[in-house]
Amino acid sequence: MTTDATVEEVVAVPSPEPEIGSKNKLERQWTFWLDNQSKTKQGAAWGSSLRKIYTFNTVEEFWCLYDQIFKPSKLVGNVDFHLFKTGVEPKWEDPECANGGKWTVASNRKANLDTMWLETLMALIGEQFDDAEDICGVVASVRQRQDKLSLWTKTAANEAAQMSIGRKWKEIIDVTDKITYNFHDDARRERSSKGRYSV
Repeated sequence: MTTDATVEEVVAVPSPEPEIGSKNKLERQWTFWLDNQSKTKQGAAWGSSLRKIYTFNTVEEFWCLYDQIFKPSKLVGNVDFHLFKTGVEPKWEDPECANGGKWTVASNRKANLDTMWLETLMALIGEQFDDAEDICGVVASVRQRQDKLSLWTKTAANEAAQMSIGRKWKEIIDVTDKITYNFHDDARRERSSKGRYSV
């Protein structure tokens, strides 16, 4: 794990340079968020360390940001890094996420996490999912023992949409192991909830 840069240094985002000519607009705006739980005071409310980093809506802004800082392997442990549709907070309590859930894949190698993260980001901003309206965003959870990548969706009960999203995501990130989908409601009630769907 790389520890030579603090989280604050990694997310000190310079404003992208204005470019001459036309920019390639994305279909929607996206926002990067960071939750540095390693600095949270004991007893602090969940989400108190969550902060918005940058909102973008062009291909050029995305690559400027990605090339500068947005690689999960560069973050210290116990940090969550998010890319969500603008207007949706990466919290279960957000109205867009409240009835949703998430597909999750684990990664034991930092390089693999970075590759899956980039492939997922490009698929999201490039609108590669048939059920793109159901997707809220993606979370990279950087941990000491095992990192995770989770794709959040908004209508957990829509099994057909979730299975379509899960199959497509598995293809995009080139994973052969089974991945599972958990309802946020189940996770709220039980610490170790069982997956409802799998592909």
